Amino acid sequence: MERERILFIGGGNMARSLIGGLVAGGWPAGRIGVTDPSPEQRERLASRFGVTASEDNRSAVAEADVVVLAVKPQLMEQVCQDLAPALAERQPLIVSIAAGVRMDAIARWLAYDGPIVRCMPNTPSLVQAGITALFPNDRVSEDQRSTAESILRAGGSVIWVDDEQLMDTVTGISGSGPAYFFRMMEAMEEAGVARGLPRDQARLLVIETALGAARMALESEDDPGTLRQNVTSKGGTTAAALDTFEAGGLADLVDRAVGAAADRAAELGDQLGGK
Repeated sequence: MERERILFIGGGNMARSLIGGLVAGGWPAGRIGVTDPSPEQRERLASRFGVTASEDNRSAVAEADVVVLAVKPQLMEQVCQDLAPALAERQPLIVSIAAGVRMDAIARWLAYDGPIVRCMPNTPSLVQAGITALFPNDRVSEDQRSTAESILRAGGSVIWVDDEQLMDTVTGISGSGPAYFFRMMEAMEEAGVARGLPRDQARLLVIETALGAARMALESEDDPGTLRQNVTSKGGTTAAALDTFEAGGLADLVDRAVGAAADRAAELGDQLGGK
């Protein structure tokens, strides 16, 4: 069975990562296309991955089974309105990876009543270590769900959510989440340097510790709370550090930070045409 033809509208970092993951995973390069206004970007993608690259969105869409909208959120309305005539008699699967742009806005701009999957990837997808939340409209078939999942799995893991409003919470946790961990890593590195470690050693210790903890959490049958308890001896060094976190209100601070990010995601959705 021949694989679906996928067209990426926009050839930026996320599209490049997904295309690379798809090709590496066995999706035929000849069944992948990309459009981008930059000649240099098109040449780079075509030469690196063997995909078809062009600058004409409308003609490229005419041959696609799946259209991945991979442009900046601020450009989505213009891009969708330009695509609308090409979709008038066709109903390919539309997959949006534009952060914050709601499904009803996409459908309205495209003048489209066909299948749409909205996705929220995160930046580790650029190194095939991300996670993406997906939400389908009621016109997406099981086969199309499988196709959307295959595309986004090229960047890492995927989950499906049951309510589009949950995408704002997803944004607050995994969309913005890498920056939270980077900030923690940054602070730990500085603490190590302040206590005499060379910066390169402090950084390596922090990064490898973060990686190891994440792998343990991913591969263990225990939840993070249990893993924390397992490595915390009463009266020991870890307990002293954790007591300091708790005294500073860490759990409440994290809850408020995630809430602030989710609230801002909702505001941006309104600004980007989601009302």
